[in-house]
Amino acid sequence: MNILSSPVLEVLEPQAASAPIIKTDAPPKISKQATRTSLKASTIDGVLATIFSNITGGVLLINFLLQLGATPVEIGLLSSIPMLVNFLQPLGAYIADSMKSRHWYILAIFAPSRLLWLILVGGIGWLGWSNTASHELVTWTLGIILITNILGALGSCAWFSWMAALVPQRLRGRYFGIRNSAASLTNLVCVPLLGFAISAWPGGSIQGYGVLLLLGVVIGLLSLACQFWMTDVNPQIIEHSKAKPQQQKTTRNQPEKLNIFQDINFLKFLLYLGLWMFAINLSAPFFNLYMMKDLALDLGTVTLYTSLVAGANLVMLVFWGRLADRIGNRPLLLLVGIVIALTPLFWLFVGSDSVSVWVWLPLIHLLCGGFGAAIDLSITNIQMSIASASRPSQYYAIAAAVAGTCGGLGSAAGGYIAGLDIIAGLTGLFALSAILRLLALLPLVFVQEPRSLSVVQLMQNIIAFKPQEASFSAVEIAAGVD
Repeated sequence: MNILSSPVLEVLEPQAASAPIIKTDAPPKISKQATRTSLKASTIDGVLATIFSNITGGVLLINFLLQLGATPVEIGLLSSIPMLVNFLQPLGAYIADSMKSRHWYILAIFAPSRLLWLILVGGIGWLGWSNTASHELVTWTLGIILITNILGALGSCAWFSWMAALVPQRLRGRYFGIRNSAASLTNLVCVPLLGFAISAWPGGSIQGYGVLLLLGVVIGLLSLACQFWMTDVNPQIIEHSKAKPQQQKTTRNQPEKLNIFQDINFLKFLLYLGLWMFAINLSAPFFNLYMMKDLALDLGTVTLYTSLVAGANLVMLVFWGRLADRIGNRPLLLLVGIVIALTPLFWLFVGSDSVSVWVWLPLIHLLCGGFGAAIDLSITNIQMSIASASRPSQYYAIAAAVAGTCGGLGSAAGGYIAGLDIIAGLTGLFALSAILRLLALLPLVFVQEPRSLSVVQLMQNIIAFKPQEASFSAVEIAAGVD
């Protein structure tokens, strides 16, 4: 998918603290300078949003709920709710495409979503003042997570489509590699610091989390403010001139609502994505549980492993992004997918001894972080490559709905299967997940992606790949050179 273009456009001068809005009756062309500014703002937005997400999710939120006495079922809901509500993304795509502004739609969705966390801040303050039953806050938290993720499901596809319009196609891998590297660096630094701040807070970890949550809401709103410097796009202006001939023919000759379900290539991708997310989440939510419960590791050690994942992401993302631009996303998903598929088997050799804690577990997390970065990046980019140019947000929404639903079912199935005696607990679940991950890669073999290489060409390019051959510097890519 390419940047929206048109022979006639009018760029309105932005008002104070407002994004430039392109107004036109034909598909607009985004200038190079506007693209640079937008991508810089998007990178800062991503860094701030990462801090917000670390405070309102992940290990810090799990630790907060455990301090409140949350049950395993409630911890399971914490993992499954964000995935299962993604079935609403097609509805979000329909609503977003009926609007005339990506920016204002996203702001209307995510500003209330982030402000809702102030309710939990108030609840934590009330708990400290009144000494009421702390477990009630678990219900409050799960309710907020449900509402905020419903709102997120309605807005995520709009953000995805907005970025697809702003990022030049030939730089997507490298730009998102740099953007995700910035987020990974933020994870690497802030997660241990935030964990230490909560543990060392004089009033206790629950009160400390409340203070950080208030700070997180402020940071989350600042990340939305960065979007005022991103060029707005009208989703009702459809790019036909740069669409592929096959896509143009499909758009003209078929009813729009049937396009997606008659796109065999996209359906193959959905099959891969659904199976992959099911297999991944069959075991992924239980790795931390295995370390905390079976291996009896403390929060500080688990937080350290999380930082290792972020560090490996940071180191490898730019490399994977450039490699994806060179060989394509599909071959990279196949190659790296085999490695990620086998990683659950490595947990079978982990124990509570010092070698496992200080050598084996760090290596597993480094491997998952480094190679997992390629999976996340390529899954995002391949959707932009194979989605129709006429209604891309609908493609993204359906893909997210499939991924979320299958991922949620995988988590639920994993929790059930782990309790069966026949599977030998979590270790048996890990082995089963590895087998299903390998099987999930089979549909991807038949997916077609523009500009991707064959397996033979892939191996030749990996051997011949030299980092110094890049045509653009990191500064130019981050600035949005097209």
